[in-house]
Amino acid sequence: MTLPLLFLDVDGPLIPFGGTREQYPDGYPTYVSQEAGANPLLARVDPALGPKLLALPCDLVWATTWESEANDCLAPLLGLPPLPVVTWPEPSDEPEPAGLHWKTRTLLDWAVGRPFAWFDDEITKVDRAWAEVHHPAPTLLHRVDRRHGLTAADFAALDAWLQAE
Repeated sequence: MTLPLLFLDVDGPLIPFGGTREQYPDGYPTYVSQEAGANPLLARVDPALGPKLLALPCDLVWATTWESEANDCLAPLLGLPPLPVVTWPEPSDEPEPAGLHWKTRTLLDWAVGRPFAWFDDEITKVDRAWAEVHHPAPTLLHRVDRRHGLTAADFAALDAWLQAE
């Protein structure tokens, strides 16, 4: 049996940002100490997410502009093995359909007809409608609140989709 794919964005879902002072009066929680010269945002990556992601009945795939750097920088923090990486095509002169995220068509192509879920902080109704029309298998395009990153509610939404799958 082939497992569904889970495409993971980094900025927003795994590295929260954009919260207000009222939401985070002491700043974002940090989980790991920083090495000199390391990206300071990596301290916001909650290592507890790694086991939760690994426990999912999905094949995990990086779907981020970090590309292979996600395996170098994030996978070790999360305790993940190296994951497959979506490589983004060069920008085209052809415009995306109105409101469609620039990642959407590439992810549908990458999935090659497999069921997939996608955690990203920029997904819209347009992306969901496009996937429904252009992808033959079930999809869950789930928008994560970038201010908080992945939460129990996001995992519950994925679990409900997997149970219905």
